[in-house]
Amino acid sequence: MFPAVNLNSDVSRDDISRIRDWLRDPEVSSLWYGTDDADGHALHIGYAPESIQDADEDTWQHTFNQDERRIYSIYATDEAHIGEGQLLVEWPLEEAQLFILIGRKDLWHHHYGTAALVTLLDEAFDNLELHRVWVDVPEYNEHALQMFRHLGFVLEGHLRRTHRKDGNWYDSFAMGLLSDEYHRRRERVLAQYTA
Repeated sequence: MFPAVNLNSDVSRDDISRIRDWLRDPEVSSLWYGTDDADGHALHIGYAPESIQDADEDTWQHTFNQDERRIYSIYATDEAHIGEGQLLVEWPLEEAQLFILIGRKDLWHHHYGTAALVTLLDEAFDNLELHRVWVDVPEYNEHALQMFRHLGFVLEGHLRRTHRKDGNWYDSFAMGLLSDEYHRRRERVLAQYTA
């Protein structure tokens, strides 16, 4: 069975508190962007969960209400808040870089990541009407690579030493998906979970 998930663009301070706590787990942060060697805080894209939690309302609104960086809390119907998704949009190119984090380790390998990815791609291609979405996946995150391949992402490039883990630098893969490719593949992928 395919889990039901939805995106909430009204990110709450409680959501960010959970993101911060999830990223304090070394296994979660190592599959995301690792930690800053100087202070040990988990690295994050778009904002720093450790400091935004207590930000004033203007800073909060500026961070979570940008036209170019769409930040969503991912909620599962049966599990509440489970992660975060982001679309970093380049409007002139009609494309976005996608980021996805399922912070609840107890839900890993239960299709919540795939369900959240489908929901983010629906947002990108159907609601925002983008032409292309791409991701940058570290070579050591084999489960993420498999999930993106499963949805039809194609290898577009090999990036050298872009992700730090345990004090070492690792390569990553740029993978892309076009709107028409996604729409051809979407129903086939979903049918695998309902059969």
